[in-house]
Amino acid sequence: MARRKQQPGPSHERWLVSYADFITLLFAFFVVMFATAQTDNAKAQAVSESVKRALQGESFKDTLSMLLGEKVNVKNPGQRPDAGGTKPNVAADLSGLTLTELLPILSHELAQEILNGRLALRMTPRGLTISFTQAALFPSGEDEIAPDFYPTIQKIADAMNKVPNPVRAEGHTDSVPIHNSRFRSNWELSAARSIALVELLTKFGVDRERLSIAGYADTAPIENNDTEQGRRKNRRVDIVILNANGAKGEPDRPPTQAAAQR
Repeated sequence: MARRKQQPGPSHERWLVSYADFITLLFAFFVVMFATAQTDNAKAQAVSESVKRALQGESFKDTLSMLLGEKVNVKNPGQRPDAGGTKPNVAADLSGLTLTELLPILSHELAQEILNGRLALRMTPRGLTISFTQAALFPSGEDEIAPDFYPTIQKIADAMNKVPNPVRAEGHTDSVPIHNSRFRSNWELSAARSIALVELLTKFGVDRERLSIAGYADTAPIENNDTEQGRRKNRRVDIVILNANGAKGEPDRPPTQAAAQR
């Protein structure tokens, strides 16, 4: 007589499916709670985008990096400074600050400039942005920083040295074309202003290997260029202290000579 085939028993691993769903929902719940507690619209947007990426498969570590403004290794933007390798900045490593912790420090140090409307601070999905009005830094159509603003740049440089993150200076203009003996276009003007700001930061002690520049001319306005008020806001230079998310677009940095000899 042929033996009956034994029926497979019940699976004892079905609970893993429910457990995974529960963990995902729990993570989404706490992220939503975090977002609703924020008064900063940019931070809320960053939270929303991070949840979307997390649900699409991005790693949990990368998600938290963008949410919390995590420190970024200058030599390797994808690696935390305390994860081994060469430490790019001694003062930064001693302080151990994140961008979220740096924001209130800068807000306090630059309170007068912010009150006078000469600059603004905001946290964005790319990092901590310090936005200068053109009138505060440069005469119209020029790229030479006004000397009376040097003490403010010194404060910013000192604060930047509390974190090891890469930094990008980004120049912007309004849509009115420029053509003079020095600049043939708004592209040249916006890039020259970024260079002037970066060079001054290096004089005030910021490691040049952390710095980069970009000139956007009138391609990234924050207001409508149809009014003088809007054009005034569009003429600006931003310093972006990049977080892990923003640093992904930066090129790989070569190792230092000491690291190469190991």
